[in-house]
Amino acid sequence: MSRTVVIAGVGPGLGASVARRFVDEGCRVALFARSESYIDDLAEELNDDDGDNGGEALAVPTDLADPESIESGFETVREAFGPVDVLVNHASGGSWKGLLELSLEEFERALDVSARGAFLCSQEAVGDMLDGDGGTVIFTGATSAVRGRGGALAFSSAKFAARGMAQSMARELGPRGIHVAHVVIDGGILPPTREVESPEKYLDPDAITDSYWHLVEQDESAWTLELDLRPHVEEF
Repeated sequence: MSRTVVIAGVGPGLGASVARRFVDEGCRVALFARSESYIDDLAEELNDDDGDNGGEALAVPTDLADPESIESGFETVREAFGPVDVLVNHASGGSWKGLLELSLEEFERALDVSARGAFLCSQEAVGDMLDGDGGTVIFTGATSAVRGRGGALAFSSAKFAARGMAQSMARELGPRGIHVAHVVIDGGILPPTREVESPEKYLDPDAITDSYWHLVEQDESAWTLELDLRPHVEEF
């Protein structure tokens, strides 16, 4: 079954890995990000792969802090691929500052991207899902979504907000055939562009992506609300 997927917030790490896996599974994947050159290159790479499963990628330059940009992005997706079946709310932001160093503008920017952006993307995608055969909404969370991190007030606040949104949406939309899941990434993700001293202490983005695809494929009799992922060597 081919699905139309929006990944809201695509960078060279986990976002690119999710896009690659979903295209490999035959999905039509829209890549939302402000960095037009990066998502153009990624879409070209994914479309140049030799897979014959019908998967396809589309770069959709989108500012996830701008409601009009989000609306326009979803219109572009529908024109190219049709209604949305899967949404991955992956964007996040926040200055790594504490209470007294953080400006109001920085605080609001974090909420605009991680919380308001996810809210607006969810409204757009869920409208399609309710008109169709249901669908899946996945939120990429973090350790800071379950316990606040010192020196990261804006990031933690925004991630807490997104987690609450996911929980509320799951209870509202589950009975209507829409699976909403929140994934806690409890650790650092292995960076794709640099070497690290102890790679075993990081989560492999491709392994995380396996879990994302499993959430999409889950039978409705046993849906996951929250999935907690961490490296096996990390103390907790």
